[in-house]
Amino acid sequence: MSTSTQAVLEHHLHAFYEGIDPLMDDFTDDSVVITHDATYRGLAEIRAFFTALIDGLPAGFDEAAKINRQEIVDEVAFLLWEAKPWFPFCTDTFVVRNGKIMYQTFAAYTALSASSA
Repeated sequence: MSTSTQAVLEHHLHAFYEGIDPLMDDFTDDSVVITHDATYRGLAEIRAFFTALIDGLPAGFDEAAKINRQEIVDEVAFLLWEAKPWFPFCTDTFVVRNGKIMYQTFAAYTALSASSA
């Protein structure tokens, strides 16, 4: 039985704050994460991406994170979110199949982006 896109997304959002192992439960070795500067394929590369991302988050990120829009259509989930002042505009798109995130895209306009503009 497959897990709904909504259930997988909810698990993923909670797992982000629980640690890398619960987060990785949402992916398979066939999963792909695409960002503005790289594409990560498989569990090892995706784990390395999320480990670096989570380890680099500033103090106060958890309290600042806010979802502004969430839309789910069949196996696709879209998030528009922020964590000001560091991440004033971010978006994620997920394609969920058989209870796992098969594809995820992530893009962010960061405070660093703004200072170099």
